[in-house]
Amino acid sequence: MDAANRGRVRVERSAKRVRTLFGGRVVADTTRALLVWEAPYYPTYYFPLEDVAEAVLRPEGTTRHSPSRGDGEVHTVSSGGVEAAGAALVYAESPLEPIRGHVRFGWDAMEAWFEEDEEVFVHARDPYTRVDVLPSSRHVRVEVDGVTVADSRSPRILFETGLPARFYLPKTDVRLDLLRHTETVTHCPYKGTAEYWSVGGHEDLAWSYPRPLAESQRIAGLVSFYNEKVDVYVDGVLQERPKTKFA
Repeated sequence: MDAANRGRVRVERSAKRVRTLFGGRVVADTTRALLVWEAPYYPTYYFPLEDVAEAVLRPEGTTRHSPSRGDGEVHTVSSGGVEAAGAALVYAESPLEPIRGHVRFGWDAMEAWFEEDEEVFVHARDPYTRVDVLPSSRHVRVEVDGVTVADSRSPRILFETGLPARFYLPKTDVRLDLLRHTETVTHCPYKGTAEYWSVGGHEDLAWSYPRPLAESQRIAGLVSFYNEKVDVYVDGVLQERPKTKFA
Protein backbone atom coordinates (compact mmCIF):
# COMPACT_ATOMS: atom_id res chain seq x y z
CA MET A 1 0.00 0.00 0.00
CA ASP A 2 1.22 3.46 -0.77
CA ALA A 3 1.49 5.91 2.07
CA ALA A 4 -1.70 7.77 2.95
CA ASN A 5 -1.88 11.07 4.80
CA ARG A 6 -4.50 13.12 6.59
CA GLY A 7 -3.34 16.18 8.45
CA ARG A 8 -0.26 15.13 10.42
CA VAL A 9 -1.16 11.40 10.33
CA ARG A 10 0.75 9.13 7.97
CA VAL A 11 -0.19 5.52 7.19
CA GLU A 12 1.94 2.79 5.61
CA ARG A 13 1.71 -0.99 5.31
CA SER A 14 4.30 -2.90 7.34
CA ALA A 15 6.13 -5.86 5.77
CA LYS A 16 6.59 -7.54 9.19
CA ARG A 17 4.53 -10.15 10.94
CA VAL A 18 3.20 -8.42 14.06
CA ARG A 19 1.67 -10.04 17.13
CA THR A 20 0.45 -8.80 20.47
CA LEU A 21 -0.28 -10.84 23.61
CA PHE A 22 -2.76 -10.36 26.43
CA GLY A 23 -3.95 -12.77 29.08
CA GLY A 24 -1.09 -15.09 28.23
CA ARG A 25 -2.10 -15.67 24.61
CA VAL A 26 -1.89 -14.07 21.20
CA VAL A 27 -4.87 -11.78 20.66
CA ALA A 28 -3.82 -10.41 17.27
CA ASP A 29 -1.52 -11.86 14.62
CA THR A 30 -1.09 -10.28 11.20
CA THR A 31 1.17 -9.86 8.20
CA ARG A 32 -0.99 -6.91 7.11
CA ALA A 33 -0.37 -4.46 9.92
CA LEU A 34 -0.53 -0.74 9.30
CA LEU A 35 2.03 1.70 10.67
CA VAL A 36 0.18 4.86 11.70
CA TRP A 37 2.14 7.94 12.76
CA GLU A 38 -0.31 9.52 15.20
CA ALA A 39 2.60 11.42 16.77
CA PRO A 40 5.59 12.71 14.80
CA TYR A 41 8.23 10.63 16.60
CA TYR A 42 7.17 7.01 16.09
CA PRO A 43 4.32 4.91 14.64
CA THR A 44 1.59 2.73 16.17
CA TYR A 45 0.40 -0.61 14.83
CA TYR A 46 -3.17 -1.08 13.56
CA PHE A 47 -4.49 -4.63 12.95
CA PRO A 48 -7.16 -5.70 10.46
CA LEU A 49 -10.18 -6.90 12.42
CA GLU A 50 -9.99 -10.22 10.57
CA ASP A 51 -6.60 -10.88 12.22
CA VAL A 52 -7.85 -10.40 15.80
CA ALA A 53 -8.72 -13.50 17.82
CA GLU A 54 -12.41 -14.27 18.25
CA ALA A 55 -14.25 -12.84 21.28
CA VAL A 56 -11.26 -10.69 22.31
CA LEU A 57 -13.00 -7.35 21.69
CA ARG A 58 -16.13 -6.23 23.56
CA PRO A 59 -17.65 -2.85 22.57
CA GLU A 60 -18.23 -0.41 25.42
CA GLY A 61 -20.74 1.73 23.53
CA THR A 62 -18.61 4.88 23.55
CA THR A 63 -16.26 6.57 21.10
CA ARG A 64 -13.10 8.67 21.20
CA HIS A 65 -12.78 11.39 18.61
CA SER A 66 -9.66 12.36 16.69
CA PRO A 67 -9.71 15.27 14.20
CA SER A 68 -7.63 13.20 11.77
CA ARG A 69 -8.86 9.65 12.42
CA GLY A 70 -12.49 10.30 13.27
CA ASP A 71 -14.45 8.35 15.88
CA GLY A 72 -12.87 5.24 17.31
CA GLU A 73 -15.26 2.79 18.95
CA VAL A 74 -13.93 1.95 22.42
CA HIS A 75 -13.53 -1.74 23.24
CA THR A 76 -12.55 -3.78 26.27
CA VAL A 77 -9.90 -6.40 25.55
CA SER A 78 -10.63 -9.76 27.18
CA SER A 79 -8.37 -12.82 27.13
CA GLY A 80 -7.31 -15.63 29.45
CA GLY A 81 -9.67 -14.50 32.20
CA VAL A 82 -8.34 -10.94 32.40
CA GLU A 83 -9.69 -7.71 30.94
CA ALA A 84 -8.38 -4.28 29.99
CA ALA A 85 -11.12 -1.68 29.75
CA GLY A 86 -10.80 0.85 26.95
CA ALA A 87 -7.65 -0.83 25.61
CA ALA A 88 -8.71 -0.98 21.96
CA LEU A 89 -10.18 1.40 19.39
CA VAL A 90 -11.94 0.19 16.25
CA TYR A 91 -12.26 2.62 13.34
CA ALA A 92 -15.25 1.52 11.28
CA GLU A 93 -15.95 4.78 9.43
CA SER A 94 -12.74 6.76 9.66
CA PRO A 95 -12.20 9.65 7.21
CA LEU A 96 -8.70 8.16 6.87
CA GLU A 97 -9.70 5.35 4.50
CA PRO A 98 -6.76 2.91 5.07
CA ILE A 99 -7.52 2.46 8.79
CA ARG A 100 -11.20 1.60 8.32
CA GLY A 101 -11.90 -1.86 9.65
CA HIS A 102 -8.76 -1.82 11.77
CA VAL A 103 -8.17 -1.94 15.52
CA ARG A 104 -5.60 -0.08 17.54
CA PHE A 105 -4.50 -1.74 20.78
CA GLY A 106 -3.04 0.45 23.53
CA TRP A 107 0.64 -0.46 23.62
CA ASP A 108 1.03 -0.37 27.40
CA ALA A 109 -2.25 -2.23 27.96
CA MET A 110 -0.94 -5.32 26.20
CA GLU A 111 1.45 -7.80 27.84
CA ALA A 112 3.92 -8.15 24.97
CA TRP A 113 4.52 -7.19 21.34
CA PHE A 114 6.47 -9.05 18.68
CA GLU A 115 7.83 -8.07 15.28
CA GLU A 116 8.43 -11.43 13.63
CA ASP A 117 9.89 -13.47 16.57
CA GLU A 118 11.62 -10.59 18.38
CA GLU A 119 9.94 -8.86 21.28
CA VAL A 120 9.64 -5.10 20.89
CA PHE A 121 9.44 -2.61 23.75
CA VAL A 122 8.11 0.94 24.24
CA HIS A 123 6.61 1.41 20.75
CA ALA A 124 6.66 0.08 17.21
CA ARG A 125 9.96 0.53 15.43
CA ASP A 126 10.03 3.34 12.91
CA PRO A 127 11.32 2.03 9.54
CA TYR A 128 12.84 5.46 8.92
CA THR A 129 14.92 5.45 12.12
CA ARG A 130 18.46 4.19 11.66
CA VAL A 131 21.06 3.42 14.32
CA ASP A 132 24.74 3.36 13.35
CA VAL A 133 27.52 2.69 15.86
CA LEU A 134 30.98 3.64 14.64
CA PRO A 135 34.37 3.25 16.33
CA SER A 136 36.30 6.50 16.55
CA SER A 137 39.72 7.81 17.53
CA ARG A 138 38.40 11.21 18.58
CA HIS A 139 39.45 12.44 22.01
CA VAL A 140 36.29 12.78 24.11
CA ARG A 141 36.31 14.33 27.56
CA VAL A 142 33.22 14.80 29.73
CA GLU A 143 32.95 17.34 32.53
CA VAL A 144 30.23 17.65 35.17
CA ASP A 145 30.29 20.85 37.21
CA GLY A 146 33.91 21.41 36.14
CA VAL A 147 35.08 17.92 37.13
CA THR A 148 36.31 15.48 34.48
CA VAL A 149 34.24 12.30 34.81
CA ALA A 150 35.34 10.59 31.59
CA ASP A 151 38.31 10.87 29.24
CA SER A 152 38.63 8.54 26.26
CA ARG A 153 40.48 8.24 22.98
CA SER A 154 38.50 5.19 21.87
CA PRO A 155 34.82 6.17 21.93
CA ARG A 156 32.10 4.56 19.91
CA ILE A 157 29.69 7.09 18.46
CA LEU A 158 26.04 6.18 18.08
CA PHE A 159 24.15 8.03 15.36
CA GLU A 160 20.38 7.68 15.67
CA THR A 161 17.91 9.42 13.37
CA GLY A 162 16.46 12.52 15.02
CA LEU A 163 18.82 12.55 18.01
CA PRO A 164 22.25 14.07 18.64
CA ALA A 165 25.29 11.83 18.30
CA ARG A 166 25.96 9.94 21.54
CA PHE A 167 29.47 9.16 22.75
CA TYR A 168 29.75 5.71 24.31
CA LEU A 169 32.92 5.30 26.38
CA PRO A 170 34.73 2.29 27.88
CA LYS A 171 34.19 2.01 31.63
CA THR A 172 37.96 2.03 32.09
CA ASP A 173 37.88 5.61 30.77
CA VAL A 174 35.10 6.70 33.15
CA ARG A 175 35.50 7.85 36.76
CA LEU A 176 33.15 5.17 38.10
CA ASP A 177 33.97 6.29 41.64
CA LEU A 178 32.06 9.49 40.90
CA LEU A 179 29.00 7.65 39.57
CA ARG A 180 26.15 6.35 41.75
CA HIS A 181 24.06 3.53 40.30
CA THR A 182 20.29 4.17 40.43
CA GLU A 183 17.19 1.99 40.16
CA THR A 184 16.14 3.62 36.89
CA VAL A 185 15.59 1.30 33.93
CA THR A 186 14.42 2.34 30.47
CA HIS A 187 13.67 0.44 27.28
CA CYS A 188 14.44 1.39 23.70
CA PRO A 189 13.01 -0.51 20.70
CA TYR A 190 16.33 -0.07 18.86
CA LYS A 191 18.92 -0.53 21.61
CA GLY A 192 17.36 -2.56 24.42
CA THR A 193 17.28 -2.08 28.21
CA ALA A 194 19.42 0.59 29.86
CA GLU A 195 20.69 1.07 33.42
CA TYR A 196 21.56 4.49 34.86
CA TRP A 197 23.96 6.40 37.10
CA SER A 198 23.75 9.76 38.83
CA VAL A 199 26.71 12.11 39.09
CA GLY A 200 26.91 14.48 42.03
CA GLY A 201 23.48 16.03 42.41
CA HIS A 202 22.46 15.20 38.84
CA GLU A 203 20.09 12.25 38.66
CA ASP A 204 20.34 9.67 35.87
CA LEU A 205 23.01 11.57 33.97
CA ALA A 206 24.72 8.53 32.45
CA TRP A 207 23.53 5.18 31.14
CA SER A 208 24.67 1.90 29.66
CA TYR A 209 23.17 -1.04 27.77
CA PRO A 210 24.60 -4.21 29.36
CA ARG A 211 22.93 -6.51 26.80
CA PRO A 212 21.82 -4.40 23.83
CA LEU A 213 19.82 -5.66 20.88
CA ALA A 214 21.69 -7.18 17.97
CA GLU A 215 21.85 -3.99 15.89
CA SER A 216 23.45 -2.11 18.80
CA GLN A 217 25.90 -4.73 20.09
CA ARG A 218 28.85 -2.38 19.62
CA ILE A 219 27.75 -0.29 22.63
CA ALA A 220 27.46 -3.24 25.03
CA GLY A 221 28.71 -2.23 28.48
CA LEU A 222 29.86 1.23 27.39
CA VAL A 223 28.79 4.40 29.21
CA SER A 224 27.19 7.47 27.67
CA PHE A 225 26.27 10.84 29.15
CA TYR A 226 23.45 13.20 28.22
CA ASN A 227 25.35 15.75 26.17
CA GLU A 228 22.35 18.03 26.75
CA LYS A 229 23.34 18.21 30.42
CA VAL A 230 27.15 17.91 30.61
CA ASP A 231 30.15 19.59 29.01
CA VAL A 232 31.61 17.44 26.25
CA TYR A 233 34.97 18.29 24.70
CA VAL A 234 35.79 16.60 21.38
CA ASP A 235 39.42 16.94 20.32
CA GLY A 236 39.70 19.80 22.80
CA VAL A 237 36.69 21.73 21.51
CA LEU A 238 33.71 22.30 23.82
CA GLN A 239 30.56 21.08 22.08
CA GLU A 240 27.33 23.03 22.06
CA ARG A 241 24.70 21.36 24.20
CA PRO A 242 21.94 20.05 21.91
CA LYS A 243 18.32 20.95 22.59
CA THR A 244 16.13 17.86 22.76
CA LYS A 245 13.24 16.50 24.84
CA PHE A 246 15.92 15.15 27.23
CA ALA A 247 17.33 18.59 28.02
